[in-house]
This record gives sequence, C-alpha cells and structure tokens, in this order.
Amino acid sequence: MAKFKKTLAAFAMPVVAMIAAAVTCFFVPFDKQYLDYFDFRTLACLFCTLAVVCAFKNIRFFRWLADVIVRRFKTVRGAVIALVFVTYFGSMIMANDMALITFLPLGFLVLESCAQRKYLAFVFVMQNVAANLGGMLTPFGNPQNLYSFYSYSAGEFFRVMAVPFAVAFILILASCLFVKPLKIEAVSTQVPPPPLFKTVAYSVLFAVSVLIVFRVFPYWWGLAAVVAALLLLDPASLVKVDYKLLVTFAAFFVFAGNMARIEAVREFLSSLVAASPLLVGVASCQVLSNVPASMLLSRFTADKNALLIAVNIGGLGTPVASLASLITLGEYRSANGGGTRRYLGLFSAINFSFLAILTAVSLLILPLL
Repeated sequence: MAKFKKTLAAFAMPVVAMIAAAVTCFFVPFDKQYLDYFDFRTLACLFCTLAVVCAFKNIRFFRWLADVIVRRFKTVRGAVIALVFVTYFGSMIMANDMALITFLPLGFLVLESCAQRKYLAFVFVMQNVAANLGGMLTPFGNPQNLYSFYSYSAGEFFRVMAVPFAVAFILILASCLFVKPLKIEAVSTQVPPPPLFKTVAYSVLFAVSVLIVFRVFPYWWGLAAVVAALLLLDPASLVKVDYKLLVTFAAFFVFAGNMARIEAVREFLSSLVAASPLLVGVASCQVLSNVPASMLLSRFTADKNALLIAVNIGGLGTPVASLASLITLGEYRSANGGGTRRYLGLFSAINFSFLAILTAVSLLILPLL
C-alpha cells in the first residue's frame, strides 16, 4: 500500500496536467495553432539538463561532493548549514526537485548517524526552502523560470533575481543559526570520488546544456550532442530522465495555450493580472503550483519581471505551491515513518514567513528594475 501511494504521488502532477489539458480541448478544438503552444527550446533544455544530472548521479558525483562539504563541519549547526546550502547551490545547477531527490537522503543519513534526528523536520523544511529559492538565480534552476518564454538576456535575468536571491540567502542562514553548535563525530561513511574522465565529460555536456539556454547555438544541435554522448557514456541516464516532468510541461503548454484562446477566461485573467502581476502570481502558485501558474499567467501580462519573481518566491507557502515541496513531504513521511503534523506545522510557519518577507521586498524593488 505504501509503495502504491508513493507511485500515485509521483504521477499525480502529470496526470492532473493531462486532465486539465484535455478539459480545455473541449472548448478549443484541435487545429494548427496547437503546435505554436509548445516551447521546444524549453523542453530541449529541460531534457538535456535532466539527462546530464542523471549521468552525474549515476557516478555518485553529487553524493561525493555533498559528503566532502559536510565533513568539513564538526558541529550540528555546521552540518545543518552545509546540508541546507549544498541543496541551495545545488538547485542552481540540478533544478530544485533533482537537488532534493539527491540531498534529502544525505540529510537523513547525517542526522541519523550522529543521533540528531530531532532536527529532521527542520532540516527537511530548510532543504526544501533552499531548493525552491536557490534555483531562482539560474534559468534552469527552477522549471517555472520564464527565461525562454520572455527571451531574457543573461545579464537581465540575473539582475532581476539578484535581490530576492540575496534576501533568501540571509533568511536561510539566519534560520540555520538557531541550531545549537553541539560537537559531533564523523557523520557518514566516506564516499569515494567519482571517475575523473566521466566527471569531466559530464561537466562539458552540462556546459552544452547551459549554452542552449543562453542561445549560443541552435537547441537541436545541443540536444543531438548530449543524446549522442550519453548513448556512448551512460545510456541508462537517458532512461532515468524524469519524463513525467517533460509530460507535465507539454500538457501545461496545451492547457495555457487553450486558456488564452477562451475569450471569457482571457478577459478575466488579463484584468486580474493587470491589478498586480506579483501578488496574483504568488497567490496563483498557492493553488495551481508554480509551474502551471507561470505558464498560464505569462500569456496575460507583459510585466515579465514581476511574474518571474512571483512564480519563484511563490513556490513557498502551501505544500502544493511547488512540486519540490510535495517531494520533500513524501521523503519525510518515508524517513520518519509517518507523523507529519509537526513537519507541516514547521513547514507552514517557515514558508509563509519567508514568503511574506520576500513578497514585501519584491514589491519594493520592482519599480527599480
């Protein structure tokens, strides 16, 4: 039964996305415009990044890197800070959900081995917050980033997200400082380093994925290069790609495209978003989740800066505001054997506090961008 529930939760988002897309198809019959819904560059970038991250995971690169970082700290506070910030910066490269899948188990291992499981709920909540907020600095860090849709330049994208990213860093660090600096011993069995050749090769492939995002060359060239290289080096990584996320994106492209063509919906959402793209964006994430909210609302506003910030900080709040939050909740249930009341209470307190502060800061800086 537990395995069935976990499988059901894993497929919930793509199933909901496909149902939502299918419902809108009753109102907008199939035609040639459906092809215009899909942002193939975004899908190609997402696929390449996910595939390369899977290859890195297969050689235990991220586990080794996290282990090296964590071993440098000799107190509970230091270990917690290391776990949270390796997730924070890891999400900039791996995307938030992949960072959590990689580093949440390490968080559990560290706390278990040094008899500090009482911090499990706090560490998981903070890793979740770190993954959602760390990924907002890079176009490929959070799946909902609108880099491709709005054609941001690299400098413009970083300029818009720099202040929210910096404020998030301060909030996360300040929260971790509440953990007591108790002495601990070595926290885990040392992870052997990954093979050098594959580490270098996958780093090059990841650079290619990044160059696709920044439009250095046509995306299909990079897609072909990544697929060909991984077929030679690690075919299994192509099998392990999170195709559910790709299906979810494709379905939400259809959903958002059709919603934009329904006149009553278009007029309502256009007037609603016009009032405050930031506040409406944040509120929409709490119900729709940030990925579908970004795809839908981007069709109804030209205020790209407000919406970009909204769908990134909007991943905080309710557990459904971000797929990453649902992943963390599932991992906590598994690690803790159930008993989520304390976790959800702490999750809500931290998430909504951070969200309120980041929303207020964003409202102040938007006129300056």
